[in-house]
Amino acid sequence: MDWNIATAKQQFSELVRLTVEEPQPIYNRDKPVAVMVSAQEFEEFRQWREQRRKPTMSQLFADIRAALIADGANDGIDIPPRTDRYNPMVDDPHYWDEPNDAKRD
Repeated sequence: MDWNIATAKQQFSELVRLTVEEPQPIYNRDKPVAVMVSAQEFEEFRQWREQRRKPTMSQLFADIRAALIADGANDGIDIPPRTDRYNPMVDDPHYWDEPNDAKRD
């Protein structure tokens, strides 16, 4: 049921009773101005809102990167190139060459 402000004030007990079944929208001149919800739905909303306020992993990494840049790192985390194992894509100058076709007799 949709309520206008005057009816909601006059029948407040009924409005509260119906919120257990579903949220009750309240209108002022055909414009929605409020919604009356049950205490349980409101608590679920508060938990959802609090969860959304927590920073995401990407936000946390962006903050760390900004702090490192502020500390003097060129582009966040300076990672030196790996030199402890053979890398054929880098160490073999012929890695990207096409394989030789075997000659057919």
